[in-house]
Amino acid sequence: MRPGKDRCNVSTDEVFQLWLKERQIEDVEAFVPDMAGSARGKVVPADKFGSGKMKMPEAIFGQTISGNYVDNEQNVEDRDMQLVPDPTTLRPVPWATDPAASVFLDCYRSDGSPVETSPRGVLRSVLGKYESRGWVPVVAPEVEFYLLSAHSDPNAEAEPPEGRLGWTEGARQPYSIDTMNDFDPFINDLYEYCEVQGIRIDTLSQEMGPAQFEINFLHGNAVDLADQVFLFKRTVREVAIEHEMHATFLAKPMAEEAGSALHVHQSIVDKSGNNIFSKQDGAPSDLFYGFLAGLQHYMPDAMLIFAPYVNSYRRFLNPWSSPVNLAWAIDNRTVGLRVPDSEPENRRIENRLAGSDVNPYLVLAATLACGYLGMTEGLQPTEPIEGSAYGADFSLHRHIYAAIESLRDSEAMRSILGDEFVNLYCKLKEDEYREFQEIITPWEREILMFNV
Repeated sequence: MRPGKDRCNVSTDEVFQLWLKERQIEDVEAFVPDMAGSARGKVVPADKFGSGKMKMPEAIFGQTISGNYVDNEQNVEDRDMQLVPDPTTLRPVPWATDPAASVFLDCYRSDGSPVETSPRGVLRSVLGKYESRGWVPVVAPEVEFYLLSAHSDPNAEAEPPEGRLGWTEGARQPYSIDTMNDFDPFINDLYEYCEVQGIRIDTLSQEMGPAQFEINFLHGNAVDLADQVFLFKRTVREVAIEHEMHATFLAKPMAEEAGSALHVHQSIVDKSGNNIFSKQDGAPSDLFYGFLAGLQHYMPDAMLIFAPYVNSYRRFLNPWSSPVNLAWAIDNRTVGLRVPDSEPENRRIENRLAGSDVNPYLVLAATLACGYLGMTEGLQPTEPIEGSAYGADFSLHRHIYAAIESLRDSEAMRSILGDEFVNLYCKLKEDEYREFQEIITPWEREILMFNV
């Protein structure tokens, strides 16, 4: 039984305790996804879980990727949040040495209002706008990642790990079954751990880079899928460590190799479950074209969420391996916005622009926000392209500071994601960029130092 379901009208805390005792759980990892999509929280003994109020500083959402805090004038008091466990998210932690479980926490202020800078809350807020119109988004992410040889030297180049018989794959072998067989023990454990946690993954395939893989998720509710992607990233890293490897979701971990993306398939259904992207006769609807146009029109404003780090923009350096435009077409992977060839009831749009380094809550919130604005404003997309869009003109920002300025100045994104979130997120990214600029790279020392 999952917590949150009735059992003789017992309280939620009692249901939690029943679930934990039935599984002999000793500890509970209670966490909040932060701006980077990492887990921030506490480990609570199982017998004490739910017995008192949980709190954590709201400033966790103002931490940069390196752990520093931004100056946030909106929260100078560094106040506590009230944390409420989401009973539908309780899961075993399969890699824990002692029996453990994990649970997501929702964030509220002392007056009961949701914390507007919580990524999970931002996604819920966007979904609320859809709900007010009787619409329900359906999403299906696809996540790419690399396995790397284990090392602890940040100055060393990332390298693929050894496969069977100590062989290191150096060639590009997309969709190779034999290459995937090199990592069978890792893959088998990954699927097992995902099944234990209710992470509904589907197919796995070898991608362009050496030891680069893509996993597809089954479609469903946006918050649930964001939770699953969040947990999947944790799981991949843990399973890789168990097999003496590293796993990375960095958008561009290796020079001259393909970057890693997070594609999002998305459609919208009404309260009867009908796909509103299709008319009754099966033709594309005006709302379908409006959603497409919203992505084309507003994604430059939201690009900082789809490409959140300096490294994210390296993925766009080679337009032959990653879309750099906002063109759309049917069954064409060279465009940023692909419409898979499907039956009318399954008509959907695949947003191919995000890197795998994104926060899953924020990237789903942003892509749905752009589509929502396009539908409600009645926007019209460009004509679909024919042939290859690789090599076409850039439609995206080429570096992170332009993306920061676009999001900060976007009234449209502020109207749907919230001023408080946009202000904090932009400030956080400014601080991360400033920290990066302080670093003198090996290229500068080697090429510029004595030649300028």
